[in-house]
Amino acid sequence: MRITEIFFSIQGESSYAGLPCAFVRTTGCDLRCTWCDSEYTFTGGTHMSVEEILERIRAYPTRLVELTGGEPLLQKDIYELAGRLLDEGYTVLIETGGHRDVSRLDPRIIKIMDIKCPGSGMVEKNLWSNLDHITRRDEVKFVLADLADYFWAREILRIYRLEQRTNVLFSTVFGVEQRPIVERLLADGLQVRFQTQLHKLIWPADMRGV
Repeated sequence: MRITEIFFSIQGESSYAGLPCAFVRTTGCDLRCTWCDSEYTFTGGTHMSVEEILERIRAYPTRLVELTGGEPLLQKDIYELAGRLLDEGYTVLIETGGHRDVSRLDPRIIKIMDIKCPGSGMVEKNLWSNLDHITRRDEVKFVLADLADYFWAREILRIYRLEQRTNVLFSTVFGVEQRPIVERLLADGLQVRFQTQLHKLIWPADMRGV
């Protein structure tokens, strides 16, 4: 596998925010979101075997692991890595862009799947059939660049009945004013979790390995 970094930090997003977590950040992504904060993962990285990755993770005092990127589903060995971690009793999250087929993932894994809003520039890449494989234990994330993205996401919630089917996360692009979106969310009575990128409030926003 091609790996950009493996590190131990707190989980900065999702319903697991604040918990100690081991992160495996893979190299390579086939999307180019306008607001991407991990462009350094597009190239480079180090080749590591599944066993080498497992050895690194076992050294951390946590049973929570996130597989992220880049886009982890570009790595053919990601399925073996996830399965090995699950068999060892880890809780495994995978953060994926929503444009790659998630149906092959072990049902024990917790999928945190983006739905790309228009502001990302990648809305046409959404693989809508992935929603057939999202369960109540998974999470669907919308990253909002502005209120226009919010209104688009609200319509997607309605069309696919996502509030009734899974856990929904709304977050904003880092630096975007959050208050107008949160107030609109409250006024509309949406049953979603608003989140911020907790790690960027603790460490510098461009700091790696956190």
